[in-house]
Amino acid sequence: MYDNGQTLTLDRHFQDHVDATVPVQVYYQTDHKDIGFVEVYNSHFIKVNNIFYNRSLHVFISRPGY
Repeated sequence: MYDNGQTLTLDRHFQDHVDATVPVQVYYQTDHKDIGFVEVYNSHFIKVNNIFYNRSLHVFISRPGY
């Protein structure tokens, strides 16, 4: 599916992670903020662990096997 550490940017990336229940790691600049499963997403936000993260401010990384 996705490599560990692969950056997620497209809606289909997030939908694949929802479908396969693969966790994502969230970064703000270089700081780790969260890791968990995508609950909901739209063109502006990704919800992980009941927190909405702005897609234009945060980086989302695939973490299969975590």
